[in-house]
Amino acid sequence: MKHLLLLLLISVPVYSQSVTPNFTTGTMTQTVNATQTINETIAIERFGGDLNVWNGDNVKAVDANDASINIAAATAEFHVVDTSLPWSLETTSRSAGIVETEDITRTIVTTTTTNTLSVFAQ
Repeated sequence: MKHLLLLLLISVPVYSQSVTPNFTTGTMTQTVNATQTINETIAIERFGGDLNVWNGDNVKAVDANDASINIAAATAEFHVVDTSLPWSLETTSRSAGIVETEDITRTIVTTTTTNTLSVFAQ
């Protein structure tokens, strides 16, 4: 009897019913949000050569014997030429090497939103 039931089930034809959608048109929307964070550090070192600058009005460079010498000489002394007139002297010296350092730390945050619309019809 068991075998007969099994044979009967195998021999019966199987039919499927077709499925017809019950809509004619439709839409689908999708929204995607994304956030990106960038942490950035910039270290800058600026190098320069040695620098010696002399500017002056109504002054002269002299040695210990009061004789005029090169203004860049290590033993140079500066004397006012005419004491009845105004005078000025500016000297700038810088050794070779790092002139300036700059460190920048920043965080950049970007957010994007993408909207997608799909339209379909039957």
